[in-house]
Amino acid sequence: MDRRFQMKYVRELRALVGTRPLILVGAVVIIPDQRGAMLMERRRHPPGKWGLPGGLMELGESAEETARREVREETGLTVGDLNLEGVYSGSGQYLQAANGDEIHCVTIAYSSRDVSGVLQADPSESLGFSWIHPRDHFDEIASNYRCIVGDYLAD
Repeated sequence: MDRRFQMKYVRELRALVGTRPLILVGAVVIIPDQRGAMLMERRRHPPGKWGLPGGLMELGESAEETARREVREETGLTVGDLNLEGVYSGSGQYLQAANGDEIHCVTIAYSSRDVSGVLQADPSESLGFSWIHPRDHFDEIASNYRCIVGDYLAD
């Protein structure tokens, strides 16, 4: 799907509803390393909070395609096999964007160790990435990711 078409779709939808809440679907990928650290993104919004690489589904995309595309766009990495970790929705998946847009996400969480490429953060998407041990930084993780990370660590 042409990203310009997707952006036009979102703009048209927002023109109709303003900043009112929308239900949108997204996907994230947990990428662990051998030491128990996880690739975490320093988010632009909320400022400085840790999050997982991922983002919103585009028209015509599968959840798996969304997960792989978002990781590639945000990190430069290519993801192969994906393991479904869970589907998250409800009050814990509410977001308010910096421009006031309200979103209730249905977030599909995957994990993968099948990752290749060179890590390169997209500065328009994030403040950077780091391999961190989430238990050591749990309070610094954005609230909509805490349940996902917590469930993964509990397994």
